[in-house]
Amino acid sequence: MHSQHFYTLTASCPDQVGIIAKVSGFIAENGGWILESSYHADALTGQYFMRIEIKADSLPFLLAEFRERFRVAVAEPLQMTWRITDSAVKKRVVILVSKQEHCLYDLLSRWQAKEMDIEIPCVISNHDTFRGFVEWHGIPFHHVPVKNEDKDAAYAEVQRIFDDVRGDCMVLARYMQILSPALCEANKGRIINIHHSFLPSFVGAKPYHQAYARGVKLIGATCHYVTPELDAGPIIEQDVIRIDHSDSPEDMVRYGKDIEKTVLARGLRYHLEDRVLTYGNKTVVFR
Repeated sequence: MHSQHFYTLTASCPDQVGIIAKVSGFIAENGGWILESSYHADALTGQYFMRIEIKADSLPFLLAEFRERFRVAVAEPLQMTWRITDSAVKKRVVILVSKQEHCLYDLLSRWQAKEMDIEIPCVISNHDTFRGFVEWHGIPFHHVPVKNEDKDAAYAEVQRIFDDVRGDCMVLARYMQILSPALCEANKGRIINIHHSFLPSFVGAKPYHQAYARGVKLIGATCHYVTPELDAGPIIEQDVIRIDHSDSPEDMVRYGKDIEKTVLARGLRYHLEDRVLTYGNKTVVFR
């Protein structure tokens, strides 16, 4: 991603003649400079998808006016589902974690090194384990225990904190709890999880042990959006590594931690850069 100030337009609409001409024509008529563009037509669903980056200072008006003009001139006539974001506004990412530290450490390292240009307004955990580590980074830490007899109250508190800090995205960095349907529905398309398996295989707990018992030769990790159905949300990113008969379940867990960190970081980056468009239970990812 380049360092210029730009707006990102993402959209989907019924496939038809003249979509690119209408969108790019509107941008050009207003002096807009396109920095990057990606398109995809899904022949099976008849949907068309696009992502366009526009140099912000090439337009003669502010973003609010651009949105309104685009809505009237382009989006409504083409029956678009669309959004426009501003690269100058950092996304606010709330991290949820339990007792496994590798994904949390990796994300905070990338944030501190400015590899991810985001704000982390807080970390939420169902354990107090990482309070000192998180607060050492200058990030507020919230301990929200999840008790079997009153999980709804815990998730209502998670939602309250997320709203209070004006979060844009929740990242489950090995948060070993199943979120409530209400929390999932209230934040559809905004909760990202890393599952330590190449979904849809081996959902739920201990997938490496499940994979060992099955004798697989590849293990992987999956970054996906969270939905009320366990480990079944739209997939953003996946990767695998090869193993063999000599690898124990403990070996596979160790190998898996490396791939989990990489896949989560990539998937989160695609989401933050507005490169992911969902439709049904699938995604288009413009890398």
